[in-house]
Amino acid sequence: MSINRAATASVDVPRGLAGVVVTDTEVGDVRGLEGFYHYRQYSAVELAQTRGFEDVWHLLVHGELPDAAQRAAFVERTAGLRRLPDEVWAALPAIAAASGASGPLAGMRTALSLLGAAKGFRPVYDIDTDQRRRDTLVAAAAVPTLLTALHRLGKGLDPVEPREDLSYAANYLYMLTGSEPEPHRARAVEQYLISTIDHGFNASTFTARVITSTGADVAACLVGAVGALSGPLHGGAPSRALDTLDAIGTPERIDSWIRERVLAGDRIMGFGHAIYRTEDPRSRMLREVAQGFGGPRVDFAVEVERQVEAILAELKPGRELHTNVEFYAGVVMELCGLPREMFTPTFAAARVVGWSANILEQAVDSKIIRPVARYVGPAAPAAVPGAA
Repeated sequence: MSINRAATASVDVPRGLAGVVVTDTEVGDVRGLEGFYHYRQYSAVELAQTRGFEDVWHLLVHGELPDAAQRAAFVERTAGLRRLPDEVWAALPAIAAASGASGPLAGMRTALSLLGAAKGFRPVYDIDTDQRRRDTLVAAAAVPTLLTALHRLGKGLDPVEPREDLSYAANYLYMLTGSEPEPHRARAVEQYLISTIDHGFNASTFTARVITSTGADVAACLVGAVGALSGPLHGGAPSRALDTLDAIGTPERIDSWIRERVLAGDRIMGFGHAIYRTEDPRSRMLREVAQGFGGPRVDFAVEVERQVEAILAELKPGRELHTNVEFYAGVVMELCGLPREMFTPTFAAARVVGWSANILEQAVDSKIIRPVARYVGPAAPAAVPGAA
């Protein structure tokens, strides 16, 4: 359909929609100048420190923290949704083989589409709020099962069936490794998962909402979000931050290695954030989690952080560049036994809950998201040349 530009008001906005308010939300917010973010009315960091993953999941999709009875019912309900339909389970070996080096996150896009079809997901435009919520719970509960099965199949291992008696985080580690995790490792991963459930209108969340605005089904909305998350500028940094630690190697190489990269204009992975102008509160919390484990790897990471921030302050005065969530997320996940290729998929296992909350909120608004672009190509209309 053509657009009558004479009748359409155009508004110029910054590149990347930076700072542009596109809608109202009750899911949460990021206050970058303060170094604070929240889910609903609660501090996200405080939730990660004091509550379990299922509590925060309930908060995001139902709008309130559960009491004891609600928690028990919600845990039972979501745990019972972890098992995959037979036709999805049977297709996973082929999906894993086709994904190859691209890994489980790429395979999950296909598997999520298949799950939605197998479960009969219908467009959110055509169903009521309760059914939309049921669909998000089905999809979110299945994501850890899909990710771990695809990872294990890609390594030539048999998938591990989920257990309903384990928490979301503990079951994730169990399906990944085949062994029930030690409680302190399960709790560390749980705190990471809670801290990354939602974070404002980031690229993947906005993608989910754009697709939702078309009235598409929940699986389609989540597949688009996963695609956005897979980009290295969004969800792919935790393993790259660890790669930086490996490349530096020893404390005496920190100064020269970092200076060389900064002066060359290279980005130091794990530092800086598009929103925060103070220390990332997620990084601060995960540093404390890592220090609870202790050891030379943690000590080295803390020293790298200290020196990098000092060097960045010297070479880039006036800019606030601190560690972001990816820096210590990689350290924590490594300490808990997760392989690096599963860092971004683990991020997805958390963020699927935040996407779900945003899908539910966006689905209430029937207005499709449809911006315009400024055309800068050759002047039109031009005469079409005759065929040669």
